[in-house]
Amino acid sequence: MIRPSVLLFALLMSAPALYRYVTDEIDISQTLIRFLIAVPIAAVLLAGLRFVTDGYGTTEEPGTPTRPSPGGAEAEAGPS
Repeated sequence: MIRPSVLLFALLMSAPALYRYVTDEIDISQTLIRFLIAVPIAAVLLAGLRFVTDGYGTTEEPGTPTRPSPGGAEAEAGPS
């Protein structure tokens, strides 16, 4: 199902054609074709935007607390 935001964005992208239809420069078939072309383009662009902004605002679960050992990783390896 197409999201309303996709249809609104496609209408916004095809607004110049709609304006030219209102001023009687082009006919309704060209206006509808431009709108139908704008729908999949708007869907792809908004899906990309949703993909990029998907992780924003989510909180990660806290990890397990660990105690640092004196000397860091070198102390665990032992003397050579």
